[in-house]
Amino acid sequence: MFKTIKNDLPASIVVFFVALPLCLGIALASGAPLFSGLIAGIIGGVVVGSLSGSKIGVSGPAAGLAAIVLTAIGTLGGYQNFLVAVVLGGIIQLLFGVLKAGIIGYYFPSSVIKGMLTGIGIIIILKQIPHFFGYDANPEGDLFFFEVDSKGTFSELIGTINHIKLGSALIGIIGLAILILWDKVLSKKGKIFQLVQGPLVAVVIGIIFFIMTQSNEALAISQSHLVSVPVPEDASSFFGQFSFPNFNVITKPDVWIVAFTIALVASLETLLCVEATDKLDPNKNVTPTNRELLAQGTGNILSGLVGGLPITQVIVRSSANIQSGGVSKMSAIIHGFFLIISVILIPRLLNMIPLSVLAAILLVVGYKLAKPSLFKKMAKLGWKQSIPFTVTVLGIVFIDLLYGIGLGLGIGIIVILIKSYQNSHFLHIEDKSNGKHKIKMTFAEEVTFFNKGAILKELDSLPRDTYLELDVRKTRYLDNDIIEILEDFAFKANERNIDIKLISERGIVENPSSFIEFFKLRPKTT
Repeated sequence: MFKTIKNDLPASIVVFFVALPLCLGIALASGAPLFSGLIAGIIGGVVVGSLSGSKIGVSGPAAGLAAIVLTAIGTLGGYQNFLVAVVLGGIIQLLFGVLKAGIIGYYFPSSVIKGMLTGIGIIIILKQIPHFFGYDANPEGDLFFFEVDSKGTFSELIGTINHIKLGSALIGIIGLAILILWDKVLSKKGKIFQLVQGPLVAVVIGIIFFIMTQSNEALAISQSHLVSVPVPEDASSFFGQFSFPNFNVITKPDVWIVAFTIALVASLETLLCVEATDKLDPNKNVTPTNRELLAQGTGNILSGLVGGLPITQVIVRSSANIQSGGVSKMSAIIHGFFLIISVILIPRLLNMIPLSVLAAILLVVGYKLAKPSLFKKMAKLGWKQSIPFTVTVLGIVFIDLLYGIGLGLGIGIIVILIKSYQNSHFLHIEDKSNGKHKIKMTFAEEVTFFNKGAILKELDSLPRDTYLELDVRKTRYLDNDIIEILEDFAFKANERNIDIKLISERGIVENPSSFIEFFKLRPKTT
């Protein structure tokens, strides 16, 4: 792993700067202590990063769980009671891994996964614009359309117009220009520009700008638009920030309900993120999903034991890692150590970083996830790909992550049913022969009850005095529902003077008296 340190170290710095405000913001949105978000980020980087089989995935607190956490803390009567549910949720995730439940992630269509990435990219852009211009009405990392103050995303964007802060906007624009220049020009000029990443330079310039403009009333950046890391006065106050679970409530049913909810949602978000990051990975590594569940479960147990938020693999940090050139899991692990070192040694320096600079970093990440060219590409692939993709994007932007994915998956299933309905058979009509229409119907490789309507419609529409040739030689699976339809049709065929010729791998049968008996004799493999 250390062979790739020249790639992973610069990437870990970028991931650190992306993760820091997200850890704090998600804790704030969850109604939890700010330090709990940092704990989850540290454990997600160091522990989960070490145990995971993913080379480029990054784990930490997830915005998708914020609403669940916020509600659960109130329902369970306090944060320490909630931590018991986090520990139990981790244990349940370990059980999911042992039971090989990781395969679930493979059943989500590619169009939905791409829609998820694009939707998250758009959300990142929309949510970072207020921070970019110095408007801080809402917590960082909020990925819901209707936010905690019941305002919508677009109303917040409109409100930003009236609250632009010159200093924040100026350093945000400078930071964004540095990032674009570094990515498009300087990174190709020499190795030094590849080793020292643009985001690090942008953050350093941001700190210098804050220090130099403190006395300038027009350009000064207010405390509300700076990173806000808890600053302990001594060792005892540092360790006093940790919380511990109250296991006296472990027998309460509500605790177990929350635990199962956390385990299910966190596992689903992780599996979807794994699928998405594997698609983004330029080296096309495949993450072992069951091992990922075991790693996430271990991380959640430890996080709950020391006062951290629930952990999942997260797409924003993972995509930032990929875009910054991360190659192995060392980038995720090192970013976790950077979080530890920074909150212990330099919290005051971190609190000089303007949020508008970090917003600029995330705007670049969001754009790379939601490039306009991707919309054109999905449109060219046809409606079977573009509709689930579009529905997923709209669902994520206007509702939230899980609803958007659920809607996209539902549309994807409907598309499958429609295509299954259409592709159950092939019909070929020939000219009249001996006074009868000759019609050949060839069944698909798999014919299930989904195809009942299409086949029944075709059989019922056959005219009188027809010669039907039914070819099932390619069919490997024929549902009993279809056999019953054929059985009923054989009875009606006599009344309509329709002759049937059944062609199968076992031979040819003219006007079979019983389809049921015939197919019962077929080999089990077919």
